[in-house]
Amino acid sequence: MYATQALTHLVPLAEELDKNKVTPGVLGFIVFAALAVGVWLLMKSMNRHMGKVDFEEAPDPAGAEGVAEPAGSAGSAKRK
Repeated sequence: MYATQALTHLVPLAEELDKNKVTPGVLGFIVFAALAVGVWLLMKSMNRHMGKVDFEEAPDPAGAEGVAEPAGSAGSAKRK
């Protein structure tokens, strides 16, 4: 069966619908509510995991010589 034949069978069904009364319905609400609960649970889990993070940056090896200068500064050009 071709796609155009399948569409011709669905056209009469579409004409029976009142375009002013079409709503998402209960199924649309359930899907939206499930997505909202899923996002809420993911955010709660993310906050819990981010709370466990204890990140301390390793000391910069160039910083041991003295004050570290940012890359591209005028001081780095003098060393060359």
